[in-house]
Amino acid sequence: MAAQLSGGMTDLYAVIGNPISQSKSPVIHAAFAASLGHDVEYRAIEAPLDGFRSAIEAFRAAGGLGLNVTAPFKLDAFELSTVRSQPVQRAEASNCLRFVNGRVEAENFDGTGLRIDIEDNLATPLAGRRILILGAGGAARGVLAPLLAGNPAALVLANRSITKAVAIAEIFPGVEPCALDNLGRYTGFDVVINATSAGLHGEVMALSASIFADGALAYDLSYGKGLTSFLHTAKSAGVDRLHDGVGMVVEQAAESFAWWRGVRPATRDIIAQLTKPLT
Repeated sequence: MAAQLSGGMTDLYAVIGNPISQSKSPVIHAAFAASLGHDVEYRAIEAPLDGFRSAIEAFRAAGGLGLNVTAPFKLDAFELSTVRSQPVQRAEASNCLRFVNGRVEAENFDGTGLRIDIEDNLATPLAGRRILILGAGGAARGVLAPLLAGNPAALVLANRSITKAVAIAEIFPGVEPCALDNLGRYTGFDVVINATSAGLHGEVMALSASIFADGALAYDLSYGKGLTSFLHTAKSAGVDRLHDGVGMVVEQAAESFAWWRGVRPATRDIIAQLTKPLT
């Protein structure tokens, strides 16, 4: 059921994070609203690292109806919420809130957006495929359930700390944990997803070319950063299907818009608008 709209007034939504200047959510949601003729104002809120709750209270007092939540506040959003979907409960993180009759309802559309982008936009069905996810932080945790729902042949979660990967695998049956330094025992993944931030901080990702199957898809959850260290490594290994997370961001935004407004906007044009060459 869509959240009740404000009737005759501009409806207020926002994205909240720290930092937030890099977010394309205001551009995306403005395009969605224009395409559907909805009277929407969408803001970007940079909350202090210790000021999430007070920022939410101020937003609600201003009439805010819903929020997208980005780093580092997805756990805060989970803790603040009073009604949680099953994906939110499993991930213990939320990337979308709505405020209805005094309730704070929480959803997590990251994994749904990723799966739609991979399967529909990139024409790569997950059923029967072998998937490798690099990293076991909040980004990885948030996408696991929808990827598993795609019925892959295998889903390996590789992380520097095997303890963390094992803990996540206990929550998500079907996930096989692996330490990054033991990744050499695996070969031939059809989809390799980078859910770490290592490449964005100048760290070189040492990955064997053998982890990529012929025709593999290399997918970096970050977007707008060009050829990240991970994508450069994949390219050097002969992978030519290189993609960043712009499609995921747009598709999860469309899921948010539909949850708030009751109608899902088209996404193809805005994905094309935001896509940058991977150079």
